[in-house]
Amino acid sequence: MAVQKLNLRSFVSYLTDEHWDLVINCHFLPAELIAMLRQRGELTLPQVTVCTDFDTHRLWINQPCDHYFCATDEGSLHLQHFGVPAADISVTGIPIDPVFATPADRATCLRAQGLVGDRPVLLQLCGGFGVGPVEAVYRGLLDVEVPSEIAVVCGRNEALKTALEKLPQPQRHRVKIIGLTRQIDQLMGCADLIISKPGGLTTSEILARGAPMVIVNPIPGQESRNSDYLLENGAAVKVNHACVLSAKVTQLLKEPERLASLRAAARRLGHPQAAFDVARRSLAVIGR
Repeated sequence: MAVQKLNLRSFVSYLTDEHWDLVINCHFLPAELIAMLRQRGELTLPQVTVCTDFDTHRLWINQPCDHYFCATDEGSLHLQHFGVPAADISVTGIPIDPVFATPADRATCLRAQGLVGDRPVLLQLCGGFGVGPVEAVYRGLLDVEVPSEIAVVCGRNEALKTALEKLPQPQRHRVKIIGLTRQIDQLMGCADLIISKPGGLTTSEILARGAPMVIVNPIPGQESRNSDYLLENGAAVKVNHACVLSAKVTQLLKEPERLASLRAAARRLGHPQAAFDVARRSLAVIGR
């Protein structure tokens, strides 16, 4: 207990030195700590918790908590199963940057990103740090038979960007290798197909832009469950091995009706206003 108090000292000071009206948790760990302090009578600060994956699990539940926000109806049922009252749960989707609440004009996005759009635009996302089997996936996209415009976002990994730029590119494709960017919303607004891991926030951004998704390399656990949600709802296809990526993407691009169906499902699942909904309902918790 003494070690715990010592480790929590700066966190508790941060909470008590200022007059906070409400804590909005986007991770379960601070929610757990605040709940513990409230149980001990050392803190009365209201808190709400925002689940940032499409499924919920027991770690998200830390009582007392004044309200929970989750991404899906199924996630709400899971919280209720663990004893959270239905009245204390709102299904809002996962909050993302408000820029995604503004519809993207594709022609404007293409011009801004230096893309042409005269052929399918394939957008490969590699996360902020550009890690994982990025080169294998990129090589798979280069092998796609349908002439395409391929954009790859390498994030902060400059070495990866340099390595990809050195790989030979088939003449049928047009390729753009991008480093760190703050205009991912525009790139998603250009894309006919997005190839990415199914992280909660990235996936929510993709859905808000109504883009079909090719799922690659999900992390076991939450990303696998995110993948299940997308597949069950017809908003994505999944590639289990990089060696089949080119064949699956080629086939998809040759089936415009199927691609349109994926896009329609993505639009149906998207919650571009989620951040605003969470903010409004959080203020209501404290009577604002």
